[in-house]
Amino acid sequence: MSENKQNGIQEFEYKAEMKQLLNLIVHSLYTHPEIFLRELISNASDALSKVRFGQLTDNSAGEEGEELKITIALDEKERTVVIKDNGTGMSEEELIANLGTVAKSGTLGFLQTLKAEQGEKGGIDANLIGQFGVGFYSVFMVTDEVTVETKTDGAVGCRWKSGGEGSYTIEKTDREKRGTAISFTLKEEAKEFAEAYRVENIIRKYSNFVDFPIYLDNKKVNSVTALWQKSKSELSEEEVNEFYKFIAVDYQEPLDYLHLSLEGVVNFKALLFLPKEAPMDLLYQQGALENHGPQLYVRKVMIQHECKDLLPEYLRFVKGVVETEDLPLNVSREVVQNSPVMAKIRQILTTKIIAWFESLAAEQPEKFRRFYKAFGPVVKIGLNTDFTNREKLIELLRFVSTATEEEEYVTLKEYVGRMTEDQKEIYYLSGDSREQMLSNPNLEYFRKKGIEVLLLTDPVDVFVIPSINEYDKKPLKSVEKADIDFKAGEEQEKEALSEAMIGTVLRIFRETLGDRVEDVAESRRLVSSPVTLVSGKDSVDPQIEKMLRMMKQADAPGGKKVLEVNPSHAVIKNLAGLCMLDENNPLIRTTIHHLYEGALLLEGSLEGTAEYISRMNDIIEVATRQAKS
Repeated sequence: MSENKQNGIQEFEYKAEMKQLLNLIVHSLYTHPEIFLRELISNASDALSKVRFGQLTDNSAGEEGEELKITIALDEKERTVVIKDNGTGMSEEELIANLGTVAKSGTLGFLQTLKAEQGEKGGIDANLIGQFGVGFYSVFMVTDEVTVETKTDGAVGCRWKSGGEGSYTIEKTDREKRGTAISFTLKEEAKEFAEAYRVENIIRKYSNFVDFPIYLDNKKVNSVTALWQKSKSELSEEEVNEFYKFIAVDYQEPLDYLHLSLEGVVNFKALLFLPKEAPMDLLYQQGALENHGPQLYVRKVMIQHECKDLLPEYLRFVKGVVETEDLPLNVSREVVQNSPVMAKIRQILTTKIIAWFESLAAEQPEKFRRFYKAFGPVVKIGLNTDFTNREKLIELLRFVSTATEEEEYVTLKEYVGRMTEDQKEIYYLSGDSREQMLSNPNLEYFRKKGIEVLLLTDPVDVFVIPSINEYDKKPLKSVEKADIDFKAGEEQEKEALSEAMIGTVLRIFRETLGDRVEDVAESRRLVSSPVTLVSGKDSVDPQIEKMLRMMKQADAPGGKKVLEVNPSHAVIKNLAGLCMLDENNPLIRTTIHHLYEGALLLEGSLEGTAEYISRMNDIIEVATRQAKS
């Protein structure tokens, strides 16, 4: 950013990405401009928390007995708003860092992506703003200019001013008291936010549980209540729902909540929530849960807003508050990470949350179904990271299958209970959708014999499910593997082709396809399709190969497949007949190439279709010419 100094006022120019971000926020993102008040109050609360923490640990952050509070003054006639707090305040350097740059790396690109994807829906969910550290700028939805007067202990007061477009200014002031005051005049179309009753309703809606009193024109309007300190019998559904909306920055009520109060090796209380839907960052950002977690309180003081050490990563979508008296108030992040107290709390919380899921599955299956649809893919990650609870997590797994209706699930226990006595393995197939997998030729044998196959539609399944290896002493096997153990001695349908004719057909297939395939073999799994591609015994799952190709990994493992040929199919019989007459007939090799590429097309790995279409036209031309003659 550039900087100009004149009459003690420094002018700074926003970087290009900051200008884009401000324009995006003001003109594209928000469907509910009232969100600006929630964000400014939230920032003030954070500043007050830092002061209270300092007061309790080293008495270095303000006079003892000073009420930490947020005050809001309105002038309906002049359309002015002033929001003050006596929190930590900011130095000049902090003003530049906090109000002059994009708060988080990648925020601009992420919000632009969301705008593009949801532009037709009338804007992006305003709840996103709190997740990406750009909440202060939402004030520019309701005003053309903002003034921030602030002072931190040991520094000179500063005044920051901006119209939210190309630049902002900073000048020194003679402000004496620590804290921050944000003032602005509302646009004509936003004058409702200067009305006391309107602002009070917004505070009760979004900020009722801020941990400090909020005074509106000298009237206290919020309820400062630590709900987790109450017993479960004292909690009302309404206040629990409102508390969740506040801490989770969610407009919906929670799907369910868990209240804990434990005394023993460690003492802590917790109020935890399941959201109804997965948050947008979980859906769009890899590693979105890495630094998430419930809020950590020590003796009613918030220590960490997002304490990732309270839960394993696969459970960090759980929102809520955990409070303990077994940690010192001045605990650092490093101490939290290595504390045996935290390790024990994490262990107990994980056990309690998994038991919570088990209870939902057993007693409220519809609620569990909704939870699993939203967060099942995340929970599955725990199978490869939390070996202590691995068996419990396996019991929570749900699958669609060839035996379930749409939107219905089956557990591994239910699958095994439906197996016939002579079925020794649990079969699965991975793919992009249930519809696509049901048309896969590799299912034909299983569907004909009434053998249930799990249909894995979550991308994470291909990494997680094979690691289970077996359940109830039944191995898990992909139907796309070439080494499936079909029932020994089972009689196949009587085929019209002799062994010699089959051998000839397979030989010509191998000669024609060469190193495009690992091998060509007679199929025992096909019923109504002429050919199919299957993976070799030691090959990776086809879906993993597909994902690696999409990620353009140059060192992705080779994907040569085994082409299985169905000798009972009319096309293969016709090819055998052509081979008997003349092995060099060009139609034979044209048809073989076309069958192979058709199999690639079905599994979604045919890279180019022009040659495939051209070859199909050649075959049609021959067929129609023969029909004419």
